[in-house]
Amino acid sequence: MPTPIQAVIFDIGGVLIRTEDWSPRRRWEERLGLPERGLSAAVFDSEVALRAAIGQATDEDVWRYVGNRFALDPQQLGQLQMDFWSGDRLDVDLCQFLADLRPRFKTGILSNTWPHMPATNKRLFGFDAPVDAAVYSFNEGITKPSPHIYRVALERLGVRPEQAVFVDDFIENIDAAREVGMPAVWFRSREQAVTELQRYFGGNVSES
Repeated sequence: MPTPIQAVIFDIGGVLIRTEDWSPRRRWEERLGLPERGLSAAVFDSEVALRAAIGQATDEDVWRYVGNRFALDPQQLGQLQMDFWSGDRLDVDLCQFLADLRPRFKTGILSNTWPHMPATNKRLFGFDAPVDAAVYSFNEGITKPSPHIYRVALERLGVRPEQAVFVDDFIENIDAAREVGMPAVWFRSREQAVTELQRYFGGNVSES
């Protein structure tokens, strides 16, 4: 018999909070001469951003780098920051689904993120990670898909790998979770993810 699931662990960006309107970023890409999704790459994939994700730089350092790269003055940089997040939306229904899993299941967050992003997510989207354990890469000094950070989440929740199902939008993070021994759901949409999770639960947890 399959091991009963005791915990559910969600990623945040691209899952609970997703970019639904790309037009604000696209306008900046046109202004800065960047290809489509080029602004996201400039913000998230820089060496400074990667250091911020392991707690060795700040959110301000990331945006300072972006401003310097594109020769933006402080007012322009502030507008870019506002516009950058303006197309993101909190999936309220999926958050409620996650909240409703308790107390039957332990719940967790496992996110690669910068030091101030939890506060930013709360300020912009009202998201405050109401879970049993929230594991952020900047606190741990390591990011997904490193096996160690999955084990940290499992330890905080007090479960074995086969007892926790993980949800993420990056296939490399899904593959890493499975290598650790965790069941995992590759997120493509709310409906698809909930349907796949239901199979692990035995199909008797309802989406709100």
